[in-house]
Amino acid sequence: MKVILAKNSGFCFGVERAMDSTLDAINIKKNVSSLGPLIHNKQVTDDLKKKGLNTISDIDTINNGTIIIRSHGISKDIHEKLSSRNIEILDLTCPFVRKIQKKVQKFYNKGYNIIIIGDPNHPEVIGINGWCENSADIFNSKDDIDNSKKYDKICIVAQTTMNYEKFKLLSDIVSKNAEEVLIYNTICNATKLRQTSCREVASDVDAMIVIGGYHSSNTQKLVEISKEICKDTYHIETVDDLNLEKLKKYNVVGITAGASTPDWIIKEVVNRVSNIDNEMNKMMEEIEKTLVDFKKGDIVEGNIISINKDELMVNIGYKSDGIIKRNEVSNDNNIDLEKEFNLGDEIEVYILKLDDGEGNVLLSKKRVEDIKGWEELLDIFESEELVKGNIVEVVKGGVIVLVKGIRGFIPASHMSTNYVEDLNAYLGKELSLKIIEFNKSKKKLVLSRKNVELKEIQEEKEELWNSIEKDMKIEGEVKRLTNFGAFVDIGGVDGLVHISELSWGRTNHPSEIVNVGDKVEVVVLDFDKAKERISLGYKQTKDHPWNNIKEKYNIGDIVEGKVVKLVDFGAFVELLPGLDGLVHISEISEEHIAKPSEKLSKGEVVKVKILDIDEENNRLSLSIKETQEKEEISYQTEDSELSIGDMVNKDN
Repeated sequence: MKVILAKNSGFCFGVERAMDSTLDAINIKKNVSSLGPLIHNKQVTDDLKKKGLNTISDIDTINNGTIIIRSHGISKDIHEKLSSRNIEILDLTCPFVRKIQKKVQKFYNKGYNIIIIGDPNHPEVIGINGWCENSADIFNSKDDIDNSKKYDKICIVAQTTMNYEKFKLLSDIVSKNAEEVLIYNTICNATKLRQTSCREVASDVDAMIVIGGYHSSNTQKLVEISKEICKDTYHIETVDDLNLEKLKKYNVVGITAGASTPDWIIKEVVNRVSNIDNEMNKMMEEIEKTLVDFKKGDIVEGNIISINKDELMVNIGYKSDGIIKRNEVSNDNNIDLEKEFNLGDEIEVYILKLDDGEGNVLLSKKRVEDIKGWEELLDIFESEELVKGNIVEVVKGGVIVLVKGIRGFIPASHMSTNYVEDLNAYLGKELSLKIIEFNKSKKKLVLSRKNVELKEIQEEKEELWNSIEKDMKIEGEVKRLTNFGAFVDIGGVDGLVHISELSWGRTNHPSEIVNVGDKVEVVVLDFDKAKERISLGYKQTKDHPWNNIKEKYNIGDIVEGKVVKLVDFGAFVELLPGLDGLVHISEISEEHIAKPSEKLSKGEVVKVKILDIDEENNRLSLSIKETQEKEEISYQTEDSELSIGDMVNKDN
């Protein structure tokens, strides 16, 4: 008889962690209790009981000692009750289960209805429901779903040991009843691997043996999957449950085991079925699949199984899990491991040491990035391409940039074409850069942002010169002011707006019209590509003040204006910028004056009356005296006739 053992079977990471930690606890502590059976395997729980582990179902029965929270996890309220007591808590909740609890709590607080696809009586599901105030709808079959119930928004999660096909089917059905749906496949990686291996083996054998507790949810899922493919499937807890007479008729038998089944039970079953020592040894090699022939310097793939702020723990398929210390994760000293990585992430690692003296494998993710990063950067340097980099640190004389996982240096003089006063303003920014110095052997990488900007400016100039035309309107930014005008950047090239082209009115200085930094629209008046000169107009983007003059003013209107110029024959008064008229000397005052300056001064605001509008010649005739009230002298007397003498005498 040929025996095929599923590649992935037996204890998962969460169960193995719970077992190891529990054994350590009962060896060094007194009065250690587990809230519920540690795992769903009678043989294991019986063995743990012999070694001193108490199993309780009610937290009110214990007031001291150490309480173990098993891998299934517990509800929020039970966790809070335990924390309020004088009890040492050893929380062995599986990281995958804890991740679901956090997700449920987060979206419940955001107003989502929580949907759990799983067994409502399973302790893991009961615990998860406790993180959303026990308000979740729990579905384990199509019959559990009430299609008449409608939701505003829902968040769907799965029991970690759920069959994926079943999870997808039930998720699709309940999703039709909600306006907004978030679906998270929270089936743990170990479960997925065991279910996949089970399918593969069941397809190639005459009969399947599934080893695991009769009350173990993940084992029951393996039984379901196996039966779908191989009708002759047998679920057993131990070797004593085997029916050898039935198994004799099969040529090829497959064996798999649930995540709570210890290796020694699997070995007993394999040994009994194969009935041949060397065959058993072969099977044991399969069980001890983690004993891979690794050596220092190898680059291998692994999955993250634990994360904290100082290190990552990675399963690389070896007899021991690997540890990546913080300083071996990345060249970015500011990296937040808990934000950057997730449980189950697949990463490539470099083996630094197979045993650090405590049985751990020391790994490095940074070394892999260095090896690959320098190779990629060499290609980029030789092809003179640009590369993206993140500024992570300000140092003396420049900044440190992370490029393809490699730390490079940008001198302050190469940060920009302009002088950079505060390099800290660049922290956290991603920039396109040019490699200007590359030396892998000396680990020297120097980059420039200035070179990139110079190229961009040149490209902008070329694009501008290829597209510019007279009379075209274009957006620009005022860069500099002089006494004779304003220089405006219109795309890598500065053009001059002469002071006479800034306004239709009189302008003493460009600052009266625009300021440095203003975004303006200008008109191209003329240009010379050979000399790189462009003449621009600003006032041309504004209406000429003489346009529709008769809609603005009428003959006889009295308006205010400013005296802008005095000449011998009169004064020019500006009504609007670019719109002024002449007040003839004879129209300044009722009195006779020799020159306008006797009554007026430049800049003075006066009232004028519009005497004439010559639209054809753009001329206005104005009067000041017409706006002044004439004094009227009246004499009143009781006599109808009054002689000059009487008047003289009266005044005396």
